[in-house]
Amino acid sequence: MATSKRDYYEVLGISRSASHDEVKSAYRKLAKEHHPDCNPDNRDQAEEKFKELSEAYEVLADKEKRKLYDTYGHEGVSRQFGPGGFDFRRDFTHVDDISDLFGDLLQGFGMGGGGGLFDLLVGGRTQSRRRSRGGDIRISVRLSLDEIANSVTKELSFNRFERCPECAGAGGKGKETCAACHGQGQVQHRASSFLGQFVQVQPCPECGGAGERIKETCKACSGDGRVKKPRTLKVRIPAGVSAGNYLPLHGEGHYGPAGKGDVLVQFEEKEHPLFLRQGDDVAVELPVSIAAAVMGAKLKVPTLGGEKELEIPAGTQSGTVLHIHGAGIKHLDGGVGDLLVRVVIHVPKRVSREEKNLLRKLDESKSEETPAPRKPA
Repeated sequence: MATSKRDYYEVLGISRSASHDEVKSAYRKLAKEHHPDCNPDNRDQAEEKFKELSEAYEVLADKEKRKLYDTYGHEGVSRQFGPGGFDFRRDFTHVDDISDLFGDLLQGFGMGGGGGLFDLLVGGRTQSRRRSRGGDIRISVRLSLDEIANSVTKELSFNRFERCPECAGAGGKGKETCAACHGQGQVQHRASSFLGQFVQVQPCPECGGAGERIKETCKACSGDGRVKKPRTLKVRIPAGVSAGNYLPLHGEGHYGPAGKGDVLVQFEEKEHPLFLRQGDDVAVELPVSIAAAVMGAKLKVPTLGGEKELEIPAGTQSGTVLHIHGAGIKHLDGGVGDLLVRVVIHVPKRVSREEKNLLRKLDESKSEETPAPRKPA
């Protein structure tokens, strides 16, 4: 679990003050060294090491994830990944970095662009699964602070590929052995690179790894076995989500021969005109009069659930933060945050003659001297 994970900085062999370029350089070196294709005699162990390196890079190469990790450790980034923890195919978001990180290895295989290399990095077996399973669909949902504070049900509309009803996903009628792979479903590519000789086994591009081809193509889906249709879902979003979190809806993605993909609902947070979110707490600034700060008062304070009464103690200093417990945002794991009320003493810019006279009399009869200059805290 999270407590058994190695420190990400230790995994990459870098210091906690390492720059982004140092993070990238460390990952590049170690990922090539431990890639399963470079370790055919110890492939399973190399694959686990490669996944561990990729998880560390996913966190430390991302500014926000790294900040969460530095502050809260593994627990702070656990919600950034899906169920079961980090999954390379699902959670690795730095695909655009791959050509930069492994460009020379890519050229050694005669490939151009990140897509082919992405398949190389996750191995031929994974590539076959990616080709047969339906793709995932990412949907961004913008939420107000009021919606985040409790929970909300949203209606999501999107298009997805579904199994063709005319050919039941077969792509047509009748089958024949694929001439390109002679029914094997795989083709081999042999190439040299600075890492040595490689033989890479890939699904046949002509038959998609099936070893067979359709004789009579289905007209409804043009042989793809899928047709695009609209889909609408009502989704309950739990309270306490944050920007960057996502909710997986399993089996609601694109259709594929080996099963449907997922819908990944990612959240964005709208800026609130009055409140500032601080984790599960909500902050607001409350200007009060000099008299209220000196003598104390009971004032109405806005919260996400409506106004609440707050007692301002006598002698409250400007900048004091008072708490209204349970008036914040519900935690994902239970409990509720607080409303943090920052008291600011309001000094009027314009006062009447009568007010000036009263203030002079007050200053002359004050019971406590104004403190001398002091060093800032």
